[in-house]
Amino acid sequence: MGATEKKDVLANVDEVAAELRALLEKAVKKNLTEDMLFSGGIDTSILATIVSKYVRIRGFTCAFKQANALDLKYAKLMAKQLNIEHYINPFDEDEIFEVIPNVVKVLGSFDPMEVRNSITIMIGLKFAKSYGSTKLITGDGADELFAGYHMYYRHVGNKEKLSAKLKKMWDIMAFSSVPLGKSMGIEVRAPFLDPDVKAFAMNMDPRYNVQDERGEVWGKWILRKAYEDVLPPEVRWRDKNPIEVGSGTTILPKFMAKKIPDSEFEAKKKKILERDNVTIRDKEQLVYYEAYREAVGVPYPKDPDARTCPQCNSNVPENATVCKTCGAYPITANGTSVTSETTYVDQ
Repeated sequence: MGATEKKDVLANVDEVAAELRALLEKAVKKNLTEDMLFSGGIDTSILATIVSKYVRIRGFTCAFKQANALDLKYAKLMAKQLNIEHYINPFDEDEIFEVIPNVVKVLGSFDPMEVRNSITIMIGLKFAKSYGSTKLITGDGADELFAGYHMYYRHVGNKEKLSAKLKKMWDIMAFSSVPLGKSMGIEVRAPFLDPDVKAFAMNMDPRYNVQDERGEVWGKWILRKAYEDVLPPEVRWRDKNPIEVGSGTTILPKFMAKKIPDSEFEAKKKKILERDNVTIRDKEQLVYYEAYREAVGVPYPKDPDARTCPQCNSNVPENATVCKTCGAYPITANGTSVTSETTYVDQ
């Protein structure tokens, strides 16, 4: 971005931020409830700041005991600042294995990245339900609408490329908290996905989303600027971490690898390929696939004449590069795919 273009963006930032704050205020009031899945990230912290004006929040934070869960530090900080009634669930491996069958059944997926992130959500929903929660607020949608992911950072200053990447995301964005909550009788409310907030984000100059400041490039820049007077610097300038990193489930691949002997994995992998014609990439995926097979069945193409995933045989849309069922990426035009997990959201 040239100096003149950046100057134009900065000149109008207060006006844009004020409009965004007004829209989020209305969206939160429409979705108001006292319970939140609370990570202490910038998204949930912004929402909690607004919610706390009207009700005392019950915040539910979950973290894997055996990992360094980053969310705990920030959630505790914001809970103290906003006088949140804070409940923390340091979950263990038993809780993880308890929810895996439900997660893969509800999502219809054994994609390791999708399941790994959703395990924490499911545990959080169960935890909230144990306290009587029937509806709660999440920060879903902020990263997708306001360029929170690192893949957007490389396009700082490039309005056209950033806009194209965002539009691609908006076409495919989906949130597992909604079906997981529904399966448990919990209504998930996401103020960032309010129609007026979505319309604002989708029509705003995308350069307000990604900017350099403090010697670094930041996504969700306009959100950080809009709430710089109320959020502590530690939260306002917190980097984007996926749910699995914040909650600690990012260690599950190594954790599963230690639990399953190599000989057992190779034998099961071979059997599944021969019996089900499904390629298993690693031990973590094996755990999810066994749960999937029991809960859903062997994946198959509902339309044999349509495009299928080369690793699990599920149908995939013609323009898709990722299989929603098994996570194979990238699925190319000729039907091939890689065999190791890739963070495909960053492509």
